Amino acid sequence: MRGVRAGRWRRVAGQMGRSTAVWAVSTVTMLVLAGLLPDFQLQSADGDSATRIAVTAALGAGAFGLLSALVWPLLVRLLLLVPALVLGLLVFFLNGSLLLVALRINPSGDSEAAPETAVIVAAVMSAVASATGAALAVRDDDAYRRRLYRLADRRRRANPPCPATPGTVFLQLDGVGHDVLLDAVGKGLMPTVARLLGTGDAGPPTHRLTEWRTDWSSQTGASQLGILHGSNHGVPAFRWYDKRRGEIMVCNRPSSAAELQRRAVEHTRDGGLLSADGASRGNLFSGGAGELALVLSVSARRGREHRSRAGYFAYFSDPANAVRTALSFVAEAGREIGQSVRARLRGQRPRVSRGGLYPLVRAFATVVERDVVVAAVMGDMLAGRTAVYADLVAYDEVAHHSGPASRDAEKVLQRLDRSLALIEKVAEHAPRPYRIVVLSDHGQSPGETFRARYGLTLADLVRAGCGLPVPRRARRTRSGAEARAAVRAALRRPVEEGRERYRTAEPPSEPIVLASGNLGLVSFPDVPHRMTKEEIDARHPALLTTLANHPGIGFLLVAGEEHGGVVLGARGAEIPLDRLDDDPGPLAAFGPGAADAVRRTHGFPNTPDIMVNSFHDPADGEVLAFEEQIGSHGGLGGAQGRPFLLSPLVCSPPVDDGAELVGAEQVHRVLRRWLREADGPQVPVPGVSPVTDAAPLDDSRSALVDDPRSAALDGAPFAVPDPTVPDKSV
Repeated sequence: MRGVRAGRWRRVAGQMGRSTAVWAVSTVTMLVLAGLLPDFQLQSADGDSATRIAVTAALGAGAFGLLSALVWPLLVRLLLLVPALVLGLLVFFLNGSLLLVALRINPSGDSEAAPETAVIVAAVMSAVASATGAALAVRDDDAYRRRLYRLADRRRRANPPCPATPGTVFLQLDGVGHDVLLDAVGKGLMPTVARLLGTGDAGPPTHRLTEWRTDWSSQTGASQLGILHGSNHGVPAFRWYDKRRGEIMVCNRPSSAAELQRRAVEHTRDGGLLSADGASRGNLFSGGAGELALVLSVSARRGREHRSRAGYFAYFSDPANAVRTALSFVAEAGREIGQSVRARLRGQRPRVSRGGLYPLVRAFATVVERDVVVAAVMGDMLAGRTAVYADLVAYDEVAHHSGPASRDAEKVLQRLDRSLALIEKVAEHAPRPYRIVVLSDHGQSPGETFRARYGLTLADLVRAGCGLPVPRRARRTRSGAEARAAVRAALRRPVEEGRERYRTAEPPSEPIVLASGNLGLVSFPDVPHRMTKEEIDARHPALLTTLANHPGIGFLLVAGEEHGGVVLGARGAEIPLDRLDDDPGPLAAFGPGAADAVRRTHGFPNTPDIMVNSFHDPADGEVLAFEEQIGSHGGLGGAQGRPFLLSPLVCSPPVDDGAELVGAEQVHRVLRRWLREADGPQVPVPGVSPVTDAAPLDDSRSALVDDPRSAALDGAPFAVPDPTVPDKSV
């Protein structure tokens, strides 16, 4: 009993000592700021002694600290209906208002500050006080534990204790390919992952690394829909024209994401991977979770029931969080501008434009989104939730513009590894054990853009093949001239002068041409059904020949009246889908599994009239993006189709030895099996494959699905990782 009391008094004394130290540092900070800022005074107009000024600063700092601790949490609760982005900006002004109140109630009555100066002083003092408290708590495990538990969801405290069975955290590193991960581990950029794999001197491994293969549509919309909801049926690309709806479906459009999720649930008749006490953080889809933050498919909905507060209050209750995130945001935007200028001065190739709003987009993805998601996951673990799925999009965003193997992208991988280390640390303090699964939804393939290499876009090439006018920019290029020559040869008709159209039996249809990485999609909106090769040839005799023979295009997929579907390639190659196994033709360069992926997409009810996959060089893994990206994904070819799955050894193997994990839907079945295993001991069934022990999806139902990708703020939190973990963002 005496030892318990002594320990309690030591904790009280330690807490008082830390509070006193923070107060002292805040006082010094206020004195320094008063000396630097002309509109901030701690003395009367007639001047005061140094002692009186110091006392005034101490009283002001103490009053500001008490208001921040007592009044600020109540103020934030009153403002929780305000969207996170708005509240993130209000934080600075509200914090400055608290400082003005603290100066006004100061007994000395001599301190004052201009309103705009008060905002600056309050921000600096909050950041310094938070950093000081965190630094003092680093060596105090009890203080560190208390700091982590403050991030837990307050509403869960009234609920019964969580089960003793393990929970599972699925952490998605968006766009990180299998080979990129191994290369980063080999270079020492990701020590946490290296320790999990037991590489070098890291000790015995705790996780296994498995490569899996995506569907033809190698992008987050299709992959994450399949992983979270068990079906990506009907998702041919990141964006496409849906003839049944008469609109373009886009992965990063909230209305499209909501529709895709609805269709997937209808197709599987299941709520999703996270239906049982789950949380979805930073994802396109909810996965059936009840706790949501930065989830695109619900961001367009209104009402309190659709807005997540997990991590929201925990973050804003400490105004220093917003200060640190804002500073990191500015630093990251400046870093991007500097890296872009350096790449331009060096004449780096390939290169794409990185101006406009992109520095702000990158800063949001690499700082704000990361901090929100990590803080929300920490709160979920401390609240004891059963399943958490979170997506960190930082690498994918940077690799698109800087390249998958660039130094810029490697720096992002280092920061992602630190986020993983922090989540591991939090797991040690969670009320239940956690299994941490790290995975990616796709990789990225390098290569210059189609436009940079040939001087025209895919849309220009399609218009030329249809006999429609093309921009002068495209006509002057070698590729544009070749396209026009191919059209003339196919039609055996001269160009109609002036209008630059080719005379055909009927007026040509204006095509809709969309791009998804190195995957192109062509649709004719005036035709309600999917056109066959014969129909396309009748309307635009030169189109398919122009596309198939272009050196930047690998192959085409079109429907056929005789064979159902055919793959077209250069020099007249035309192979029915049912013969691809014997004669892959132009698919040979895309490796094993390409034929199955193409056949599956051909079976979707909303596949566009023409699917176009770019050229792929197996020697260096390069593709040609139809978008302005030098690291791309969305089609077949290279590392984009080879993501990874890093799973604990306590989980059953994803597949049998020698088998291959193929498709996001199969990954869903693996993850669901692991959740079942965590509920209790599982007895292996002899002769049953680890993958096929789950009920297969019924693909006979003809429900539609579509696809999404982006971050959306809708009442979700800003947040930052715990400051005891070093972060060089600032």
